[in-house]
Amino acid sequence: MKADTLTLKSLFQKDVRYVIPTFQRPYVWNQEDQWEPLWNDVRNAAERYLDELALAEGHRPKAEEQTGTHFMGAVVLQQQLTAVADIETRLVIDGQQRLTTAQILLDAAQEVFEELGAVAEAKRISRLVLNAFADGDEAFKLWPTSLDRDPFRAAMKNGAPTAGHEDSLIVQAHDFFRLQIREWISASVDEADQEQRAHGLEAAMFGLLEVVVIDLATADDAFVIFETLNARGTPLLASDLVKNYVLQTATAVGLDAGELHERDWLPFEDSWWRQEIRQGRIVRPRLDVFLNYWLIMETASEVQSQDVFPRFKLYAEDQGKAIAEIVGTVRDIGETYKSLERENQESRIETFLYRWRTVDAGTLTPLLLWLFSRPEHVVGYEQRLQALGALESYLVRRMICRMTTKDYNRLFLELMAELREAEPGEAAESIVAFLAEQTSESRRWPTDGDVEHAILDLPLYRLLTRRRLRMVLEAIEDECRSVFSEEANVARGSLTIEHVMPQSWSEHWPLGPVQDVLQAQHELERLVHSLGNLTLVNHRLNPALSNRPWAQKQETLDDHTVLHLNKDLLNAYKDADWTEATVAARGASLAAVVTRIWPAP
Repeated sequence: MKADTLTLKSLFQKDVRYVIPTFQRPYVWNQEDQWEPLWNDVRNAAERYLDELALAEGHRPKAEEQTGTHFMGAVVLQQQLTAVADIETRLVIDGQQRLTTAQILLDAAQEVFEELGAVAEAKRISRLVLNAFADGDEAFKLWPTSLDRDPFRAAMKNGAPTAGHEDSLIVQAHDFFRLQIREWISASVDEADQEQRAHGLEAAMFGLLEVVVIDLATADDAFVIFETLNARGTPLLASDLVKNYVLQTATAVGLDAGELHERDWLPFEDSWWRQEIRQGRIVRPRLDVFLNYWLIMETASEVQSQDVFPRFKLYAEDQGKAIAEIVGTVRDIGETYKSLERENQESRIETFLYRWRTVDAGTLTPLLLWLFSRPEHVVGYEQRLQALGALESYLVRRMICRMTTKDYNRLFLELMAELREAEPGEAAESIVAFLAEQTSESRRWPTDGDVEHAILDLPLYRLLTRRRLRMVLEAIEDECRSVFSEEANVARGSLTIEHVMPQSWSEHWPLGPVQDVLQAQHELERLVHSLGNLTLVNHRLNPALSNRPWAQKQETLDDHTVLHLNKDLLNAYKDADWTEATVAARGASLAAVVTRIWPAP
């Protein structure tokens, strides 16, 4: 058995077959839990590399070294006996989801590079996906389980039809990465900048993504090793170490440790605090996550998840505060943290919290803990609402415009430092002023024009997770309602997204005579998934609408819908043909509503 840390280039550059055994489950990763976090990691790595490349004046090795690598996880492989003339083969004992996704990502990038004319980059990436001296299925460096083989062939061959495999997660993952890569590279209209982005993405995928590869010899017992690697222990948590330190310190200074525990720490031993939640790509008990955020709030500095206990100890020793005072603060802020998870609060607060959780901007949590825990004379109720409104606008606008989140950590730390220096009662003004003065692409507050461009031109159905896109449509529905409506807010998280022109658009929206068929198809794909072509319906009405053309959908919607979003759609376009121009007109109308809901400074 041998273990190495390898880049994707090192793992895939030689002629090799990574075969997933039939006993392994099929591909199950999905957009929200795995594809989107991975794409964010890859995009951020590419953007950091390009920033470092500019600082290094084009010196690529130095830029790669300064950027640092991103760890994707571990895979366990086992060598197989092969004839001298055959391609080297390894069984994938563990990590098949990760390995399959890496191949899908690489192939999607290769296809986009080829479409955009980045021929050299496309050719180099092709060497990481296909074996040079093999034919048929043996050309693929990875070979999935039998259930996934047909959709895998279709997805991994440029231009091959995927009809009949639309439900395959492999095909969906390939479509997701291809669209994300194309939109990110094409976000700049400057050809030289597009070339730089293609180079940055290639550099990230080649040398900045790493996996730990555990390579088993033919004689090794793969199943015993697999069980050992996945054995469940009960490690001591950061929160356990903090608790022990608090009680030991209390005893050392003559306090009643039992009384301190009963008063200040016992609430944290509720099962709610022990539930495991996701923080970025790490899953940890909620108490550990909270202590991480509390330390960031208190120190206004970055605290890595693995450093929670040593940083807590250092904080306690450096502050000059009694341990009882510190743990009392932890207890009070813990109640504030619980309130961020609590529903049925004042409606405007609850709306913000719902949208913030949907955007999934965990890096904002320390700042929210600060805002919600300040006394009334420091941050009054109206000030707090204005501050939350500004933060929500900033986050949602950047989400809609598909702008990077890579600098949010530092941004919100700097903002917290600004708030500490602000006069009482000036929190909202300080937040708006600070965010409004940011000019770099990784930080700026998108303009109305940016938002309108994204709504009209981006296939947001493909680029945003369903819950994020649904949140935007829910907000539009809420904005359409008046004070006379029975309910101020639509039911959250329960409606489904419906395409006015069906996703199978070719049946009802045939291509006219065009010079470039592929480009025309790409444009219509973009249009059919843009916001102007989307609405909300309940899960019972969705199947009734299905793939029907607009003329038939109108009657069904008219008979059953109670949403203002659909009433406005029918009132404005009931007698109109549903064309490219109609989608654009509705998109512009929705963009005006969105910029009203989330105003710019």
